[in-house]
Amino acid sequence: MKTLPDNPNLDHLRRQAKDLLAGLRDIRPEATLAEAQASLAEQYGFRTWTDLKAEVDRRRGRADVADPALARQLATRFGLGDVVGEMRSMSRPDEMGRRWLLQTDRGRWAPRTVDDVYPVSDGEDNARFQEAAARAGVALPAPVRSTSGAVVEVIDGSQWRMYEWLPSGPPLAAPVSATVTRAVGDMLATLHGLRIPVDGTCPWSSVRFASSGWPELAEVAAAKGAGWAPVLAAAVPTLVELESVGNRAAPTEAVLCHHNVSPGNIRAGADGRLILTGWEHANGLPPAWELAAVLVSWAVNPGGGINAAGARALTEGYRARAGCLPPLSLDAFSGTAIGLQNYVWGQIELALEVRDVEDVRYTDRNVRHLLTHLPSRATYERLLEAALAEG
Repeated sequence: MKTLPDNPNLDHLRRQAKDLLAGLRDIRPEATLAEAQASLAEQYGFRTWTDLKAEVDRRRGRADVADPALARQLATRFGLGDVVGEMRSMSRPDEMGRRWLLQTDRGRWAPRTVDDVYPVSDGEDNARFQEAAARAGVALPAPVRSTSGAVVEVIDGSQWRMYEWLPSGPPLAAPVSATVTRAVGDMLATLHGLRIPVDGTCPWSSVRFASSGWPELAEVAAAKGAGWAPVLAAAVPTLVELESVGNRAAPTEAVLCHHNVSPGNIRAGADGRLILTGWEHANGLPPAWELAAVLVSWAVNPGGGINAAGARALTEGYRARAGCLPPLSLDAFSGTAIGLQNYVWGQIELALEVRDVEDVRYTDRNVRHLLTHLPSRATYERLLEAALAEG
């Protein structure tokens, strides 16, 4: 589910809806702006565009303000000059930490905490990957090293990373136009072309972390009286079926990959170029596995339909840059299916634990959305067919 920023902007949402409309019209030329708005609201976990606008009104101006002493420590540690103005949160905490906006007399910066990044990393390989990608032509917020040369600094008990702030529009929302997915394919091939070696495949995409099965988790949710427990029970057959995707195919040679080239991590820059953010999960994957995951993110519509034009454009963009595609078969979707199951399991466990009223509101909406938008094995099969079809 897409997450609203801490101080949401209705104009940004209107722009997202217009961008989404271009993708819808690649599929159905008669699609309307109202349909795009409804689809966007659903992606944020709301029933209607009116409900989404009401949530924007409710949350406007609710960003948290950091302790000024913390802002000064960050600016000093990373050599950013003198702080001007308040340091404000950009979004609710995610699986790693939280994003903020810091302003100094030298510009705007994007600090974030990385207390729960998995697998654990000191950030050095990750930053070098970003630096290499930038040299290869990928637009991204440049990582900032501290005055000691470190990528991560511990301040007030949290691990902090710093990035330059790049002006851009809001995150994209699928479906997008074929022009955009072609550019995404080009970007992905550029990253894979760096061929940065790794020790192996990221466990997140190759190992199920759950200690029990989906039926048992559904029983736990029902016993705890979770309002979404019936939704989980209904989704169990699909979740179990996902375990068969690729039949736990053995991964081929892995390279360092971004590991999350999704619409939520790509924005249009001021010059129209796509800006790739969210590098903290970068890890080893076979190129075919990441290509499969990116196809799912960009060419499977919220209702489960396949954006065939978008899928073909994405693989065409990749092929034009790399010369050929990595071996793409249903086996390549194994990592996507395993990662999805790990993510859904973790979000359900989190939803069963939260007590804060705002957290309960969010996790309830998030879990319902996840469980009602699960891809099936057939979805991956149809997506593969579309991606490999001749244009």
